[in-house]
Order: sequence, then C-alpha cells, then structure tokens
Amino acid sequence: MIPVQASPGPAAPDVAHLLRPGTLRLPVLPPLALYVHFPWCVRKCPYCDFNSHEAAGGVMAIPEARYLDALRADLDAALPLIWGRRIVSIFFGGGTPSLISAAGLDRLLSDLRARLPLEPSCEITLEANPGTFEAAKFSAFRAAGINRLSIGVQSFDDEQLQRLGRVHDRQQALAAIEAAQRDFASFNLDLMYALPGQSVEAMRRDIETALELVPPHLSLYQLTIESNTVFAKYPPRLPDEDTAAAMHDWIEERLADAGYAHYEVSAYARPGCECRHNLNYWQFGDYLGIGAGAHSKISFPGRILRQARLRQPASYLEGALRGAPWAESAEVPRRDLAFEFMLNALRLNDGVPARLFGERTGLPFSAIEGMLKQAEARGLLRPDAECIAPTSLGSRFLSDLQALFLPAHRSSAS
Repeated sequence: MIPVQASPGPAAPDVAHLLRPGTLRLPVLPPLALYVHFPWCVRKCPYCDFNSHEAAGGVMAIPEARYLDALRADLDAALPLIWGRRIVSIFFGGGTPSLISAAGLDRLLSDLRARLPLEPSCEITLEANPGTFEAAKFSAFRAAGINRLSIGVQSFDDEQLQRLGRVHDRQQALAAIEAAQRDFASFNLDLMYALPGQSVEAMRRDIETALELVPPHLSLYQLTIESNTVFAKYPPRLPDEDTAAAMHDWIEERLADAGYAHYEVSAYARPGCECRHNLNYWQFGDYLGIGAGAHSKISFPGRILRQARLRQPASYLEGALRGAPWAESAEVPRRDLAFEFMLNALRLNDGVPARLFGERTGLPFSAIEGMLKQAEARGLLRPDAECIAPTSLGSRFLSDLQALFLPAHRSSAS
C-alpha cells in the first residue's frame, strides 16, 4: 500500500494531495454510504471474529455519551474527504448497536443529519439482537429514524442458541420479530446453518420457522471456524462438507420456491427488498466508516483511499476525541484494484454491468480482459459482453474465480 501518512498515529489525510491528478481516472464518483460501528455487546459469542467487546461491568457501564462524542468528532475529522457528497445508506453495526439507548440513537442521528446530506430514500439499518432489553426499544428506534432492522436470530433452537453463546432464546426471538413486523416495513433475519451437531432436519425446521414469519430479507450463513475465536481454540464438531453442501442446496431451492431471490452469496430477498447498503459494497461503491475499528473506502478522481479506525474502544475514544481516529490511511495500489473490484462484484449472482469496472476503479477494461476470457473458458463466468457475472459453477467455487484477478494471475495472462 502507498501510505498517505506515516504510522503509528497518522495525521489527518492531506486533502489537497488527494484531489490532485493521480494514476486513476474515475469519470464519476461512486455512491457513498456511511457505516457506524458500536463495539460493545453483552457477551462475546464463541464464533465471532468481529471487533466486538463484552461490556465490562454490564450494559450500564458502557460509556455511551463519551462514545457519541467520539463518533461526532470522528465524523467532523472526516468531512473534508467527502464534502458535499450525499449519503445513500447508513448502517449501524457491531457489536450490538441495539444496546444504545433510544435517546442516544436519536442524538447520533441528529448529529449525522446536521453534518451530512442524506438522500430522501436513504436506507438506515440497525443491527439488533432479539433480547428483551433491545426489543423493547424497537418503536423508539423507528421514531428516531431507523427504517430497517437486521435481527441476529442465528437459530430458533434453544440448545443451539446456548452452544452459540447467544443471550436470547427462541421465544425472545419470536417476540422480537413480531415487534419488528409492527414497526418496520423492512427487516432482515440473520440465521446460521451447519451448526455444531446440527442435522439436516433440524436445519430445515429453523428455515421453515423463519419462512412462516415472512421476513422481507434473509441472510443465511454457514458457520465457519474463524481464527482468534473461542471455537478456534475449542473446535466444536460441525457437519461434514457433504452434509453442509446438502443443506446449502436445500436452502437455495426452498427459498426460491418461497419467492426469495438468491441475489448474493449469503443473501435472499423478496423483490425490491435487497439490502441497499450491502449492494453498494458489492458494487464497489464508497463508504465512510466511523467508530472503533471501522473501515472506509473513499474515491477521488485520481485515486482511491482506504482507512481503518483505531480498533480498541479505549484507544479509539482517546484518538477520536483529539481529532485523530485513524489507525491506517493509504491509497489502494493500482495493481490491486481489479482484484478488489472482483472480490466484491462476483459475490452478486447476477453480477454487475461491465461498464461499472471502469467507473469504479478508474482502470481501462483491457486490464481484466485476459482473465475474463480465461474465467469464461473454465465455465466460471457467463459469456456476456455487457455483464460480469459468475455461472453457477463460478458461484460454487467463488474463491477460485476471484483469485484469477490477483496481480500475479493477471500478469501471467497478459
């Protein structure tokens, strides 16, 4: 990576430098989304490798007011990078952002609206856990301006919920979904499959329960063991690969029968209910991330900047409040852009328009033509001059397809 400023403790990015002509030529700037990270949770789940931290001393000990001050300072420091650009979506993730008080969320949204021009149709999503404490605040979240919930159910099986370290049970999950149905026209349910000791029949019961609730959107993730988690240290016994594959195939067929389009690797939606915020990621749009450990991708006419915020909450609070929330800030090397674009775009089952490659990377289409032809010859990409989209085989072997666009592969293909 090409550092914009030295580490550790990088200073504010040089906006004048970023606006000068660079090695790229972006004809237009992509849509811009905002991601806000809330790093605390009641309990760290054993499978979770996200930047989440158990609230020492309980929920009431979370320094909410100080964190809101830090988020405001973080945004103020970032404004020169995005001045005048409109926000198409906002996503509050974590951690467990539904732990924030309704008054705190109202204050945060007021701070955002005072500093950022939001599109009239701006999708504003909050990740929520189905615990009674959070669900009781759903109506207040809606009144504050949240218009979409993403509820982390994971399973409707009480034994599995205990194995996964969740702090809710089946009845709390059902009650939370009922509350979401009352207050939100748009919501998502997060579920996992191939859980420890899970049979195909048990997986089917989870999915059928979810479908009975008619959610507009479903995110379905196969449980994988990630490094630096409790499950990595003490691995549970998971279904074998053949069983997990059979689960995936059944899910895809069952959800299609129920009217859900499988539009992304782990995402299913009823028509018009796709997650706009995540679509922006997969279409290689821009996003500003604020909060502990949040990441950003911000385009300029001649270059693309990536940033990461300080990860530990205490370090982030100190850095953000003095106007220096960054842990890293660097330009994306030109040689890496094709792979970064494909890493996202090929997750979409319908792919992206071919013209989007040049619009979002600033590179000529010739930079990937050789690898596109190789991927088509292997049956991994559809032969379509207007669209870059994986075949069913390409979706099944997605990592192999994406790897074709790594710099070393492109050099050997040219």
